[in-house]
Amino acid sequence: MKTYRWIIIIAVAVAVILLIAYGFMPKPVPADIAKASRGHMSVTVDEEGKTRVKERYVISAPVSGFMRRIRLEAGDPVKKGQIVAELEPLRSSVLDPRSRAEAEAAVLASDAALKAAEENSQRAAAEAEYAKANLVRIKKLFEQGYVSKDEMEHAETEAKRAEAGRLSAEAAVKVARFELDKARSVLQYPADEGGAKHGRAVALRSPVNGRILKLYRESEGVVNSGEALIDIGDPDKIEARVEVLSADAVKIKLGAPVLFKRWGGEPVLSGMVRIIEPAGFTKLSSLGVEEQRVVVLADITSTTDGKKGLGDGYRVEASFIIWEGKDILQIPASALFRKEETWAAFVVKNKRAYHRQVEIGHRNGLTAEILSGLSEGEEVITHPDDSIKEGTRVRMRS
Repeated sequence: MKTYRWIIIIAVAVAVILLIAYGFMPKPVPADIAKASRGHMSVTVDEEGKTRVKERYVISAPVSGFMRRIRLEAGDPVKKGQIVAELEPLRSSVLDPRSRAEAEAAVLASDAALKAAEENSQRAAAEAEYAKANLVRIKKLFEQGYVSKDEMEHAETEAKRAEAGRLSAEAAVKVARFELDKARSVLQYPADEGGAKHGRAVALRSPVNGRILKLYRESEGVVNSGEALIDIGDPDKIEARVEVLSADAVKIKLGAPVLFKRWGGEPVLSGMVRIIEPAGFTKLSSLGVEEQRVVVLADITSTTDGKKGLGDGYRVEASFIIWEGKDILQIPASALFRKEETWAAFVVKNKRAYHRQVEIGHRNGLTAEILSGLSEGEEVITHPDDSIKEGTRVRMRS
């Protein structure tokens, strides 16, 4: 019994020692663990952009005038040559009491000038008639030898001068009559009368088949020469305009594939880079930092049914694919860290973390291509912190 009691005491003591030793042992560090795997990988440049119609036609007023109300609405189809707007001559200005009194006085003055011109015309006609009759009489006397040749030539000159005076007086009458009409026109066409009554309306026609994209103004009113009125285009033929950083623009090639995501529809739309503008521009970011950006235009090559509902000026997220590959060994980029001049990662072996130097290739922000240092299926720790060192026991974070 005594031996049995000692055995129990020793067993309890050993258990206590083991428990104390276990309590002082470092516990496994929870960590996020991922496997190195093979699959498709791509490197993209992601930016926000806007769609726009490829061929936009802006119809503007060719002359200043009074535009009639446009009956069309945005989205309505139009055909080539269809009248989309009409311009009438400008309305007359409204006369205030002082202007009306001045206009009436101008009419009276023009009427008096016309009467004076008519009287002057009658006087000039009488003088011309007298000079003509006198010339006939002088010619007869000259033929009979009673007057000299000098007197006859003087009579001819006087007759021509009188005829010229008559013609001038008649022209003055016409001028006075036109001045009277001009003065009366100020009172003759009040502002409340439509311009179409006194002149032809200018018809503005659609240059192409398409749809109304935008109405700059719909109600009638005065428009100036060159003022934009209507935008017309084909909303099925759209492209994306994306402003990218100049450092990223040099990586994008003409004809590079583009994916358009989060535009509002379910499918991811495909496209192709068509133009990379050669000139950049400075733009302030949301943080107030100056950035050099370049405009990239990309055609949306997806079918019409796939991009149904996408219109002009819609927001899209464009992903320009600058590199892609198949069967690429890759790990999460968050598993990498710098070790002196090289890249490294923590590999999990037998529930312990071991430092491993790796050589990486392409990165896209989420994953990194592994050229050497890891094999497919090996586990690595993502987001390693200071608590993980060489040989540290780790466990999968729950």
